[in-house]
Amino acid sequence: MNKILDKTKGDRWIWLIIILLSLISVLVVYSSTSTLAFKRGVGVEKLLLTKHVIFVLIGIAMIYIAHLLDYRYYAGISKVLMVITIPLLVYTLIFGANVNDASRWVKIPLIGLTFQTSDLAKLALITFLARMLTRKQENIKDVKEAFIPIMGSVCVVFVLIAWANMSTALMLFGVSILLLIIGRISIKQIMMVCAGGFVLLLFVAFLGPRREVYKSRIETYMHPERQNSDKTFQSDHSKIALASGGVFGKGPGNSIEKNFLPHPYSDFVFAMIIEEYGTIGGIIVMSLYLVLLYRCIKIVTRAPKAFGALLAAGLSFSLTIQAFANMAVAVGLGPVTGVPLPLVSMGGTSLLFTSIAFGIILSVSKDVEENSSKKVIVGEIPAMA
Repeated sequence: MNKILDKTKGDRWIWLIIILLSLISVLVVYSSTSTLAFKRGVGVEKLLLTKHVIFVLIGIAMIYIAHLLDYRYYAGISKVLMVITIPLLVYTLIFGANVNDASRWVKIPLIGLTFQTSDLAKLALITFLARMLTRKQENIKDVKEAFIPIMGSVCVVFVLIAWANMSTALMLFGVSILLLIIGRISIKQIMMVCAGGFVLLLFVAFLGPRREVYKSRIETYMHPERQNSDKTFQSDHSKIALASGGVFGKGPGNSIEKNFLPHPYSDFVFAMIIEEYGTIGGIIVMSLYLVLLYRCIKIVTRAPKAFGALLAAGLSFSLTIQAFANMAVAVGLGPVTGVPLPLVSMGGTSLLFTSIAFGIILSVSKDVEENSSKKVIVGEIPAMA
């Protein structure tokens, strides 16, 4: 164990959070997928749990690999990712697999797995924005040199994602605005980006292929009493799970609502956590994400380079905003969306992209630790002389 710990760098608290969330994920997914496995006539271990555990282990391995790579390399990688991402988003809208009137998935050749291109787009846009904001600091107020390229990248990615996945697009847009604020973009220019995003939002909401879905979800959230039971089915059973969990929960594997909720292992995994582990379990999970945000903010404040600070800030904001959006939906504070709980919800490629984000944050943290060690050594030399 000591040998493994010696080879891992970066914030130890973040490593602990990764391990704890991964263990929680395996426990909850095992419980919440048992009904689905029974319906398919296959043991849960063979059908879903084994696959999920494999992805969790691969994810941890990717975190380890990503954290070993110097985070400065991700500046160059971000350019390649953006070149790949925008055509891939367009391809997904035209040729992607259509589920619930939304083309979000593309199939990976040879291996047959599908992935949401928005997961790649989040990683690409955040790393690209961190790079652009760092490189343009000297002329950050210049509209032609800095503002237009930055605004263009944000708006193009936003509208391409929003066309099929509004919730993810809105969260990514919010993270982008936070990065622009940290990157010293003027308030006037930020307001222009917000105005542009609002216009694009209206365009997609009223003219996009999912406009009826968006309208229905908002109406269901605002006026649930006017809707039929089919439209409020998921949120109703999520609330039942929350109410029946009590303080200490029903215990691992004893959930009843997993038999009714369509996606208890992904979209409503937080409801399953509270039903089986109670309010205490829910508070623990919430606290883990809050500690993650706190540790990442410490990394941001101590990072010696602007790129590292912006990179850690953007990725940590993205992960925590996504986490609390998922939990908000489960407790009825927001309309139903398909946003997973990072590192907890069952998922294949989405889990891997989340793992890469954690690995990059740890890479920045590793650099912070190394710089702190150098300062300590340098500071000791005069005293020893």
